[in-house]
Amino acid sequence: MRAIRDIVLRHKAGERIGVTSVCCAHPLAIEATLRHALQTAQPVALVEATCNQVNQDGGYTGMRPADYRDFVQSIADKVGFPHERLVLGGDHLGPNPWTALPAAEAMDRAEIMVIQYVRAGFRKIHLDCSMSCADDAVPLPERIIAERAARLCRAAEDAFDGDAADAPVYVIGTEVPVPGGAAEDLDELALTTPEAAIATVDMHRDLFRRSGLADAWDRVIATVVQPGVEFDHDKVVDYRPEKAVALSRSIEPVANLVFEAHSTDYQTADALAALVRDHFAILKVGPGVTFALREALWALDAIEAELVAPANRARLRDVALERMRAEPGNWQKYYHAEGAALNLQLQYSLSDRIRYYWPDPLIVAAQERLFANLRETAPTLPLVSQYLPLAYAAMRAGRASLDPADLVMAHISAALDAYHGACHPDA
Repeated sequence: MRAIRDIVLRHKAGERIGVTSVCCAHPLAIEATLRHALQTAQPVALVEATCNQVNQDGGYTGMRPADYRDFVQSIADKVGFPHERLVLGGDHLGPNPWTALPAAEAMDRAEIMVIQYVRAGFRKIHLDCSMSCADDAVPLPERIIAERAARLCRAAEDAFDGDAADAPVYVIGTEVPVPGGAAEDLDELALTTPEAAIATVDMHRDLFRRSGLADAWDRVIATVVQPGVEFDHDKVVDYRPEKAVALSRSIEPVANLVFEAHSTDYQTADALAALVRDHFAILKVGPGVTFALREALWALDAIEAELVAPANRARLRDVALERMRAEPGNWQKYYHAEGAALNLQLQYSLSDRIRYYWPDPLIVAAQERLFANLRETAPTLPLVSQYLPLAYAAMRAGRASLDPADLVMAHISAALDAYHGACHPDA
């Protein structure tokens, strides 16, 4: 995938440039991402699906890889975003959805998933076999992780039959943060050591070449390490550049590779800029975007309560909480509070497990009714300023309207501004 490789090569040549990877599956979040990319004239929009969101079994979105491709491309067509500037990525592609199974079976399923992603047109493939399966040692030995990554790379290479310039690019790594944020309380993180980072690269390079994947290795663009960046339910571990100096320098002699930083959600604009400067040139964000989505929807729910008679209200917030309590499978292993404290976690946790519930038909219907109510009775400027000040600023600047969908996307776009500034500081 030439567009992403070009950004990496420009960074390796000394240019302070990076790329934001938005990992989500909500249509408003994706539309906001593509509109933001158009407004800021970004050379490429990188949108990724995780193995839990999208796989051959449908994931929690109900979409298979080809479905997700069509879904994102339909949004691109709606907003006029060129397909040639749209890159689809697969995040954490490996056995993660099937870790309750023996490793042999889980890897067979992971192989099928990777094949479907590549055949559907996904061109940035994160090979993540860092998790232990039912009959694996804990933690999983690093060599086994790398061997499994090479196996999935072989499956991806065999599945690709297009022009060589469009061949997939790969991301590797064995110190991979948990998808979606930490479940435990965090105070400080142990950074990946420079020695471990380079040993991981060397091991993967050797195994890829031994597996006949030398051409694919030339398209490995990044390795995932832990730069000291994470978040849990209500805290953010901020990037401390002074602690990552040696790690940052370790990647400089490695041809064609940068670091990919996961869990950058909720980092400050200065921290994001420092990450890109320090060669964490691919910034992953997911819950941070859907958290902004939820903030905006809750604000619209509050505006509705000011404007609409009780009998006619959509009650989106109440409906979402009711559905989460009725179907706790997607949050109960993460949230352990009770009563009012649980109510706060369900809504406001930075890990944003509410994102699993937006496709629920009852929640979708409530959101549609909320939007219909606010289109029939448009919010006043003072109410928008009160509840959605960032969207209000965008509206006053002519970048948004009073339409509820526009207000939501303007709020999400504000969260993306810091990423754009970090990846394109001279724009």
